Amino acid sequence: MAIEIKAPTFPESVADGTVATWHKQPGDAVKRDDLIVDIETDKVVLEVLATADGVLGAIVKNEGETVLSDEVLGSIEAGGAAAAPAAAAAAPAAAQAAAAPAAEGEDDPVAAPAARKLAEENGINIASVAGTGKGGRVTKEDVVAAVAAKKSAPAAAPAKAAAPAAAAPVFAAGDRIEKRVPMTRVRATVAKRLVEAQSNMAMLTTFNEVDMTEVMALRSKYKDLFEKSHNGVRLGFMSFFVKAATEALKRFPAVNASIDGADIVYHGYADVGVAVSSDRGLVVPVLRNAELMSLAEIEGGIATFGKKARDGKLSMDEMTGGTFTITNGGTFGSMMSTPIVNPPQAAILGMHNILQRPMAINGQVVIRPMMYLALSYDHRLIDGKEAVTFLVTIKNLLEDPARLLLDI
Repeated sequence: MAIEIKAPTFPESVADGTVATWHKQPGDAVKRDDLIVDIETDKVVLEVLATADGVLGAIVKNEGETVLSDEVLGSIEAGGAAAAPAAAAAAPAAAQAAAAPAAEGEDDPVAAPAARKLAEENGINIASVAGTGKGGRVTKEDVVAAVAAKKSAPAAAPAKAAAPAAAAPVFAAGDRIEKRVPMTRVRATVAKRLVEAQSNMAMLTTFNEVDMTEVMALRSKYKDLFEKSHNGVRLGFMSFFVKAATEALKRFPAVNASIDGADIVYHGYADVGVAVSSDRGLVVPVLRNAELMSLAEIEGGIATFGKKARDGKLSMDEMTGGTFTITNGGTFGSMMSTPIVNPPQAAILGMHNILQRPMAINGQVVIRPMMYLALSYDHRLIDGKEAVTFLVTIKNLLEDPARLLLDI
């Protein structure tokens, strides 16, 4: 019985997807919940799993083709995988029969013992091998050919899986060649949204700098105890910035708002997006109700998002929404930049590299760890004074972290 493999049901915000990678090929044995195919959407890569044991049948949508919500991608011939264990169970009996040919004088009607043994050693489903022997019997030569085909197939597969990373090939010195590769859907969507943000928004950026001495001292003093007390969660800098940002958002609700037509939508919660770089491009998973989270919960959430982004496991829900975004270009050595607002949000905070610089403090020149902060904002909604005082609030909270506990 053929069971249809269908694309996932996309949310309203996602019109369609693209077949990224088939992890199984026609004739391959599959088990229930095996990963069959990846579907790349504008936001995330969705995994399609097998719904039954069997053998992969025809592929309807090939890699690179566009698919709609719930559209048929291929089929599974149910029972094919179930036949393999039965055949394997019969192997001992076949081996015994082969050990006594003079007494039995009968051949295995499915496969020769040598062929079955070779198939098991190489992970080949004997039921998927076409037999050329008498009565369709699978011979050792048939299995050898199947093993050779299996070894050659994976050699081509990595090139398809690595297609997104091939956008920046390495050329030898003196090469005058060009290579054209299509944008991934994630990259194309990011490009479109960034252009829309600059075209449809009165975007402006204000800068300030923060002395990281107190935060660094606090982290250095308590990082080991923090990790031990919170089951291995490490104390980083991002949690302090998220905490400071959520406190500032409470005091300046316009920075946490968005424009919807002729209306301003004020949010009574802070869903903070944290920009994460992945092989497929920039993704922004969201910490829901970040204003209610502890430093440990924030750090744990960010660590989970980072791992999921690297593994391509972020869900659509984790990528949707957000009322404010924080991006950290400092992890790549950026000293100063102007981040672009992520619509329909009204602002984004940019963190940068921490550098030891001479500062004049109380009439004395001292060396301090300094970081430049950038706040890009929609000037249609947020006035300059509001943006500047919002950023100064974050600066003050970070330079005196006790303010976060005292709410002052």
